[in-house]
Amino acid sequence: MNLTRTQFGVAVDLPDGRLLPIRHVMGIGMNYAAHAHEQGKGVPERPVLFTKNPASVCLHRDDIIIPAACIEPSQVDFEAELGVIIDTRPDGSFVKDVSVELALSCVLGYVCVNDVSARWWQREGSGGQFCRGKSFDTFCPVGPAVVGAGTIGNPQNLRLRSRVNGEVMQDSNTSDMIFSVATLISELSRGTTLLPGTLMLTGTPSGVGFARKPPVYLRQGDVVEVEIERIGVLKNIVREER
Repeated sequence: MNLTRTQFGVAVDLPDGRLLPIRHVMGIGMNYAAHAHEQGKGVPERPVLFTKNPASVCLHRDDIIIPAACIEPSQVDFEAELGVIIDTRPDGSFVKDVSVELALSCVLGYVCVNDVSARWWQREGSGGQFCRGKSFDTFCPVGPAVVGAGTIGNPQNLRLRSRVNGEVMQDSNTSDMIFSVATLISELSRGTTLLPGTLMLTGTPSGVGFARKPPVYLRQGDVVEVEIERIGVLKNIVREER
């Protein structure tokens, strides 16, 4: 299934010709133990939830634009993630209070995502909330296409990697998630309707830029790739807004 740009954002081009807009973006923090530890934090007991502005979603080969607000200090980071696009229950009803056992039957498909993050805004500029630092325009590249849930089957055994200018930065497997895709869907749907077109980011493994010594942040001209086994390679070039 292709992803396409619309007047109001990005949508999935469904096999029947309809467009399913990405209406909501929900992210999970620290869902890989090694990533939690590289932040100096313990493994969370419950999923760490944040949201991203749907207007931050962009496509494969779009530029990641670092806005002027993020230039000083420039601490824009990459995060390779498995993205999950929610559909409906098999009976067509909305996803709410779904069990772990039935959760994967509510998935339309999977996609590569780069959860681009402005670290200063994430930690210092927004009162401790993640949302602002992750919601700037173009800070949620997705692609290159959506692979149907039936094609993937079990999403808990997929190798995922990130590269910056060809150098591997992250290399892990979704089997290392603390909370599985099914568990996340079930937990996030408790008392909450997940509308069709909800994009759920499932967390990033260790190796992100801020945790490296010295840190590696994105700069003008950098080529960033997120590769997930059986899904493809998402590629974007960084451009600084001056």
